[in-house]
Amino acid sequence: MLLGTVKYGTTAWHIPAVRGNSEILQKLWEWAKENLTPEEIKNKLLLGTGKYGRTTWHITAEEGNSEILQKLWEWAKENLTSEEIKNKLLLMTDEEGRIAWQIVAERGNSEILQKLWEWAKENLTPEEIKNNLLLGTDKYGRTLWHIAAVRGNSEIFQTLYEWAKENPTPEEIKNNLLLGTDKNGTTAWHIAAEEGNSEILQKLRE
Repeated sequence: MLLGTVKYGTTAWHIPAVRGNSEILQKLWEWAKENLTPEEIKNKLLLGTGKYGRTTWHITAEEGNSEILQKLWEWAKENLTSEEIKNKLLLMTDEEGRIAWQIVAERGNSEILQKLWEWAKENLTPEEIKNNLLLGTDKYGRTLWHIAAVRGNSEIFQTLYEWAKENPTPEEIKNNLLLGTDKNGTTAWHIAAEEGNSEILQKLRE
């Protein structure tokens, strides 16, 4: 029951994350602690993947449920090593090559993005933050900059720019963000123009 999977390897544990049901997730967690080994809890629940190679961490970030994300973070700190938190939670990629950070930027949820930023600063080095978050790309070669331009969320776009100014060099901002291209040779400037988003286009121009 606790570890049984349906299509794509999804367990019952993944479903409350999709539905945003914190109460059910809490019950499953309590039953898991009574009946599963620490290794099973870690590998099958906290780090277990379902559809599209996503963990409950990816799913909750995408759905934008702050309460569940906070629970998952607290449980992860109790059951994972610092290396596992870094590599298998904060920097874990799904089948699209996206970490939770990129998924949230695409959804345009500034509250969740802020939480992930704070946790990243506590657990990642400045170099890891730069290379994996601010300048990191998905399997299509898109940076957060491309993703934010697609969504047209000017608040997210401005926030990402302010964070970028703290870490990458001006040269990296120029080459990787302003002029950086995805696998189709598209820049954020092209995307903003294609989407007809004049506010993002104006920000890029500035």
